[in-house]
Amino acid sequence: MSKLQKYDSYKDSGVEWVGNIPEHWEIIKIKYLMNEKKKTYNMNLNCGSISFGKVVYKDDEKISFSTKKAYQVVEKGNFLVNPLNLNYDLKSLRIALSDLNVVVSSGYIVLDILRDINKAYLNYLLHRFDVAFMKTLGAGVRQTLNYTDISECELIEPPMEEQIKIAFFLDTKTEQLDKAITQKEQLIELLKERRQILINDAVTKGIDKTVAMKDSGVEWIGEIPEHWDIKKLKYLLVNKLKYGANESGIEYSENLPRYVRITDFSNSGKLSEKNKLSLSWENGKEYLLKDGDILFARSGATVGKTYQFKKSMSKENLYSFAGYLIKAEADENKILSDYLYLYTNSNVFESWKERIFIKATIENIGADKYSQLLIIVPSIKEQIKILEKYNLENKKIDKAINLQQQQITKLKEYKTTLIDSVVTGKVRVCDD
Repeated sequence: MSKLQKYDSYKDSGVEWVGNIPEHWEIIKIKYLMNEKKKTYNMNLNCGSISFGKVVYKDDEKISFSTKKAYQVVEKGNFLVNPLNLNYDLKSLRIALSDLNVVVSSGYIVLDILRDINKAYLNYLLHRFDVAFMKTLGAGVRQTLNYTDISECELIEPPMEEQIKIAFFLDTKTEQLDKAITQKEQLIELLKERRQILINDAVTKGIDKTVAMKDSGVEWIGEIPEHWDIKKLKYLLVNKLKYGANESGIEYSENLPRYVRITDFSNSGKLSEKNKLSLSWENGKEYLLKDGDILFARSGATVGKTYQFKKSMSKENLYSFAGYLIKAEADENKILSDYLYLYTNSNVFESWKERIFIKATIENIGADKYSQLLIIVPSIKEQIKILEKYNLENKKIDKAINLQQQQITKLKEYKTTLIDSVVTGKVRVCDD
């Protein structure tokens, strides 16, 4: 069992991102630790790349013969560096200790070890170097660097005995933390599955589990309560389904209607405050949204997705919607907007979409198809009761999910802090 203590004495490392280090640790330039490996080629190896600090396989079938021919070899035990577009992605880890034999793009830097050093320790240190310093290097619009740029950078080198101890400790601790994070992520997925069951039960069975059921006559719907109806969407709306504005958005102005796109909606349903656009009054006045309007995505990657516009979750006064969205305004004498939106998040709606996609050569659902969507409709009074019960249960699920997400965030923050503190000597791994 290990515990963490301070070292007896420290000195200034002279390396800004490292700070003070134990008195007996050394400073060493990368060029004395690793050199750039001479490029070699091997068409028999699988293609690979870096993904969040790991060397992973790529799909060879998507790489042309001529492209793969120019790929360089990375062997197990080499360090791989992605030096391209440092300013494009500030979250991914861009340095990896390879445990695979693969070929990678010639744009990568492949490094060989020059001296005796524990590779596991060096891997943790280089991850810290990546996050804290490497992404500040490079030049040009795409912020790209080469081996020369990093070769003069300084790292720290503890005695080998301490390197081994640190690597073993961090391997053990990070494995425990990763396991705890995975368990919480799995619990979140179970909670989401529970919510999906609640939605499906709400719109196909209602509250009263003893009510007599009948065959709906629709294969993908199955049985429904005997006194419920099935109606096409077009008969439950105030007006016909309406396509959004085909005009492009313009620079955002508080004095103009905000231009609402699919990408503006967060998972919580709130509209993002980033990259806001407007529409002119001339172009936007015919496409204004009312509180409770349901928006259907008709094409693209989000085809079939639905969004409910709520003014209470937005800041502006007026909103217009984009041309690849279709607006449905529920007739609340027949169906509540909240109930319709809940229905579009059910497995019944998913089954309907699958049948639409099977018949279509491309994934595109227009107003003509959405208008034919079959909706299971209880009375307004029953819809209110169903929504009350669902909202009560869903709040509990949301609270549980938020708690797990907060704990995951804390575990990830602790993991980062632990690695940084141990690998740079801020604390010492001691045998208890």
